[in-house]
Amino acid sequence: MRESAFVKANINKWEEFERLISSKASKDPDELADLFIELTDDLSYARTHYPKADVTVYLNNLSTKVHQYIYRNKKEQKTRFANFWKVELPEIFWHHRKEFGYSLIIFLVSCLIGAFSAAKDQNFVRLILGDQYVEMTLRNIDKGEPLGVYAQMGQFPMFLYITFNNIRVSFFAFGAGIFASVGTGFLLFRNGVMLGSFQYFFYQKGLLLTSLLTIWLHGTIEIISIVIAGGAGLIMGNSWLFPGTYSRLESLKKGALTGAKVVLGLVPLFITAGFIESYVTRLFDMPTALKAFIILGSLAFMVWYIIIYPRKLFKNGIHTSN
Repeated sequence: MRESAFVKANINKWEEFERLISSKASKDPDELADLFIELTDDLSYARTHYPKADVTVYLNNLSTKVHQYIYRNKKEQKTRFANFWKVELPEIFWHHRKEFGYSLIIFLVSCLIGAFSAAKDQNFVRLILGDQYVEMTLRNIDKGEPLGVYAQMGQFPMFLYITFNNIRVSFFAFGAGIFASVGTGFLLFRNGVMLGSFQYFFYQKGLLLTSLLTIWLHGTIEIISIVIAGGAGLIMGNSWLFPGTYSRLESLKKGALTGAKVVLGLVPLFITAGFIESYVTRLFDMPTALKAFIILGSLAFMVWYIIIYPRKLFKNGIHTSN
């Protein structure tokens, strides 16, 4: 059957399903169960014959709505918080892996641009990081404390400041997606250029390894989380640009909700990064092996939770149920 004929034969039924689950009136559980079976049958047919068509996306979303309505009052609702970290957030990582991939590409390219610009123009680092920061760092290098900036503030005040600032940046990166994803792209570009020029600055001073083993103690979690926040902004922006079978407003609402879940899910990661930066990064005499262990361990966890674990859930057919 041609896709147009399939849609024409079933569109009235699907629209009736939409009205049924949108209605506030009480619903017969058996009727809902039958409805869900019908929808999954249609979805299975669409996935087989039109795997990349809009109708497949539409049926998948409609089936999800029905599934959520059926299960929202089950006992599993009591484990909603744990389920968010265990299934819902990883599911978002998997289904929107393209947006997170684009965010990573923008950031990495920006880092290269920052490093290249710093290599070609000796004043570029001052332009990006500011004269005050550069002069302070140069004084610290002369004193033999190139990264002494991490010990200039009390541990707890620094923890509060760093954590709040990182969360603020992540919300800005997400919120800027409302400007057709361009705002998010700009923020990712700016932060990438800053990081690239910053690391090249230490390379010029012969301190690249020292900076890597210090900054990336907290930076591994922090920077990856900012890239993820950028992906959340792209999800929202692209939902407005490419609404698919939804109206632009409805698609934007869905994209904004999904992106907001991602940013909220990053809060514990920023708290962890803030703790490491405030209490661990300043331990300059820490053995190199221990520093490498923390950095590689952080990287392994982020890769596992963002890429490997979501893929495993998808392969096992595990999805959110509330």
